[in-house]
Amino acid sequence: MALAAAFWMAKAKTQQQRIALLARFLSPYSIEKNIETVTQGYLRALGEADPGRGEQILYLLRANEQDLCRQMSQLADDIAAADPAATRVSKLPVWLPFALALAPSFDLREALRVHARGICRAIDAQAASPKDRAFAITAELLLMQHTCHWFCRSKTVASARMLARHRTSYDQLAAAVLPRTRSEYLGLVSLANGA
Repeated sequence: MALAAAFWMAKAKTQQQRIALLARFLSPYSIEKNIETVTQGYLRALGEADPGRGEQILYLLRANEQDLCRQMSQLADDIAAADPAATRVSKLPVWLPFALALAPSFDLREALRVHARGICRAIDAQAASPKDRAFAITAELLLMQHTCHWFCRSKTVASARMLARHRTSYDQLAAAVLPRTRSEYLGLVSLANGA
């Protein structure tokens, strides 16, 4: 019983520290607000019966998209200054004490660079149809959110939240992002690629 209590307390303390670290870097930005605006806007635009009205909504979202690209790039630059030991993420599916010292891990700083590049590539993709472009941007944003939850909690918790909130599994999400993002991201977080 004492061991279980110690395990729970260590887990809670670690998660609070990680949430605080990420919140400190996110606080100057309106990334979450822009994500909500953009994703809700896409749903509205793609659900419009009048294609002209849908295009107008998508056009109005361009400023939010560009702001997201700029803010994500700046966040990736800012978090690069964080202590590397504090930004390690265990590749194991669940949180375990000492996992970062004993199991493969990846660096959140590098993951956010991958996400920033992927989000900006999806936003800049002018050749894609509006539907495909909105789908790609949404996938890139949701995968970034998954990584942030993974950092704060665990991969299993992040995947469960994604499934509950967006009815999308982690595998579906990884398959939906742009091919270059998928390759870079899976190369970074795959358990087979121990770091």
